Amino acid sequence: MSMFIDYKRLSMLCALAVMLVLTGCSTKLKTDGEPEEPIFVRERMIDPSVQPLTAVSDPWEGLNRRLYNFNSRADRWVLLPAVRGYRFIFPQFMRTGIRNVFNTFGDVVTFANQLLQFKPKQAGQTTVRVAANLTFGLLGTIDAASAMKLAKYQEDFGQTLGHWGVGTGPYVVLPLYGPSNLRDAVGLIPDTLLQNYLWDQLLSDDDGYSAERNAARVILQTLDARDRVGFRYHSTSSPFEYELVRLLAATKRQLDVEK
Repeated sequence: MSMFIDYKRLSMLCALAVMLVLTGCSTKLKTDGEPEEPIFVRERMIDPSVQPLTAVSDPWEGLNRRLYNFNSRADRWVLLPAVRGYRFIFPQFMRTGIRNVFNTFGDVVTFANQLLQFKPKQAGQTTVRVAANLTFGLLGTIDAASAMKLAKYQEDFGQTLGHWGVGTGPYVVLPLYGPSNLRDAVGLIPDTLLQNYLWDQLLSDDDGYSAERNAARVILQTLDARDRVGFRYHSTSSPFEYELVRLLAATKRQLDVEK
């Protein structure tokens, strides 16, 4: 039987063997028994300037998570359907007018907190803004102040407490309201009382319907507040949505105080 040698294949095998030998000679062998430094370590993967998701104080996490889940269900089955009905009933220009009125009352709360923070210049600018919206803006339904390029600020009592050095305290999730902290949750009380007082002065009358008007105002204000927010629960596709929302909420409030 004749034997044939494939010289082309033989030459390729020889070349491959030479390459393997050269590669082995050029590789530095570790003889001290120490493993190579790992690549995917935390210090290399995470910027040290980035706050970790677990950095926010959350000692009541169990309760907060239950309230977070409650809020997500209430949002899905109650608030969002109500907002869709709100958008169906009121066209865009009417919703804008309603929002402008609530913004004007919010500016009064901002003015009060600017005084408490000893910011007379900003308080004066907010006063001019409110006056412009109440006069040229047809009782606040038109944002004439923004058209006049007047500065807009947003301050609340939680920021006032932070301005004077009060710490945030632990993270809390408020029913329906959402993420907050203990300091800001306490700060909601005077802000809400002030707004309710202003609305009572505006809506109270001797016809006996002031309670109904206030109830309608609270409903409209709640729908408008939810209509402003584009966030949807469980829409991040992340298993760490609770931690992410917690970190973003805490960071935003920190920036609000420091501005």
